[in-house]
Amino acid sequence: MKIFNVSVIILFISSFNVVAGEIFGLPRITDGDTIKILNKRIRFHGIDTPETKQFCVKNSKEYRCGQEATNALKKKIDGKSVTCKVQDRLDRYKRYIGVCFLGGINLNKWMVRNGYAVAYRRYSKDYIEDENYAKKNKLGLWSGNFIHPEKWRKLN
Repeated sequence: MKIFNVSVIILFISSFNVVAGEIFGLPRITDGDTIKILNKRIRFHGIDTPETKQFCVKNSKEYRCGQEATNALKKKIDGKSVTCKVQDRLDRYKRYIGVCFLGGINLNKWMVRNGYAVAYRRYSKDYIEDENYAKKNKLGLWSGNFIHPEKWRKLN
């Protein structure tokens, strides 16, 4: 009976922050489209941000657009808890793929709509309207010139 009680307690504790396709807690921001909660890496579904080492051009000056995307996400989350609705299977890098929320704010959408990320059309059409909004309003990446992150990765 003692073993059963300990097993139930361990099972309860270990599943406390991962329930029905959701992971929640205080995140550590890896980059603009990846966070880690409870040692579980989560890649934001349907978006792609510049790589940390990637440079872009704005007003004829180079800037670290990948670092800017990471910093924007850090500032937006500001030490608060995040909830991610994740897919059942991991990607080839052993990350969960998910849509993450800060309260009622869809962070995936927020990153694209503010020009810190592009809609990752290869995997989703969910954020195309948000990308068009950022493009039309010359927000973030769209205020200058950049190489799409997927293309930049192939070239580097």
